[in-house]
Amino acid sequence: MPLQAKEKAPAFATIDQNGQKHALKDYKGQKVALYFYPKDNTATCTKQACNLRDNFALLREKGVTVLGISPDDAKSHKKFESKFTLPFTLLVDNDSEIAKEYGVWAWKKFMGNEYWGILRTTFLIDEKGKIAHVIEKVNSADHAAQIIEVWGL
Repeated sequence: MPLQAKEKAPAFATIDQNGQKHALKDYKGQKVALYFYPKDNTATCTKQACNLRDNFALLREKGVTVLGISPDDAKSHKKFESKFTLPFTLLVDNDSEIAKEYGVWAWKKFMGNEYWGILRTTFLIDEKGKIAHVIEKVNSADHAAQIIEVWGL
């Protein structure tokens, strides 16, 4: 089960699509939309990323920093970023340790297959590093509006 609002967001350190290091503490003082997604270049993940891309300026205007995170490696993230001109950071979670810390690494079923995977979830983390809101039922086609509405921006 994902972490809940009012909990401290677990610290993490990882790299992005360009091999640059990122840690949650780097974003102290900022509103962060940390969105966990299953896989680069899949239909729903692409729809979600492109919605965030298309509304990126509005999210920035509202003071929101967007960070995507999945188990894909930096090379995959870079291809995804380039193919869809994504203007935000994609974080690497190869071993799914960050997803486990946030409670979004779970047993899933799809078309009769069972496997471990990411629960598509967005954590809205406030300027002090606390989880302000958790979006578990992500609307991939209109995720930016969902973030703005849930956060009350």
